[in-house]
Amino acid sequence: MEYIDQYKHEFGVEPICRTLTAAGTQIAPSTYYAFKTRPPSKRALRDEELLIEIHRVHSANFGVYGAKKVHAQLRREGVVVARCTVERLMRVAGLRGISRAKGPRTTISGRGPDSRPDLVDRDFTATAPNQLWVADITYCRTFVGWVYAAFVIDVFSRRVVGWQLSKSLRTDLALDALEMGIWTRDRAGQSVTGLTHHSDKGVQYVAIRYTERLAEAGAAASVGSTGDSYDNALAEAFNSLFKAELVRNRGPWKNIDDLEIATAEYIDWFNHRRLHGEIGMIPPIELEDTYHHNHPAPVPADAALASL
Repeated sequence: MEYIDQYKHEFGVEPICRTLTAAGTQIAPSTYYAFKTRPPSKRALRDEELLIEIHRVHSANFGVYGAKKVHAQLRREGVVVARCTVERLMRVAGLRGISRAKGPRTTISGRGPDSRPDLVDRDFTATAPNQLWVADITYCRTFVGWVYAAFVIDVFSRRVVGWQLSKSLRTDLALDALEMGIWTRDRAGQSVTGLTHHSDKGVQYVAIRYTERLAEAGAAASVGSTGDSYDNALAEAFNSLFKAELVRNRGPWKNIDDLEIATAEYIDWFNHRRLHGEIGMIPPIELEDTYHHNHPAPVPADAALASL
């Protein structure tokens, strides 16, 4: 029927039906007209409604969701639908998720021995926010040259707590991202004292100013072995997502300003709305809010006495 629809204005329904019948596919013109005048089935009407919702969810999430996350988001919104139905309709609509690809490393090893221990040992787990942060740098091409991006991620929630872009691999690039992370937590009334900060042995992370700032914040520095991506696997995984979901998906980019605006929008979406399979198909902020609701911060003794 779709074939006839496609060519009927060029050749006419009756000639097409005669040609199809001669080729062994017997379709009478009356059969075609009956099909076209028949009201759509309940399933067809439901499919049309669901396709609108599927397109909306897919578009609202940078066009990166596959059927699994589109289905999860629809269920969060109260839309009752089977995952196989979402998969079928996404195939019909030509919608698909974004696939990650392993990108190049950006580690430039610091000179001299590094006495900082590996406190993580590839165990990227945490039971609360601000127990373990991971940091790394990646780079992106623009029309006017390379742009470098530094990120700091809380392992518990996968939240990006700090980030910064720069035209060069200067120490301030990583330091500015760290400062944003500390400021973000301080603004929320959270201390990072006792935090473990994990990175590779890149020159930005072994810089004296960086290590001094970690010590000043009460954080312990941890490093993996340079050249082994598994020693900073969670940060590397985020870089891969960033490159796939934003840089390649929305590019090309004019310059650093163009990419910086888009990165701010991406991080806001990533933290507040993106569903993360590793934390139960919810956004990072939602996980942190739930944690703090279930584990309220203790009231200082002097504040408790003052309220009496």
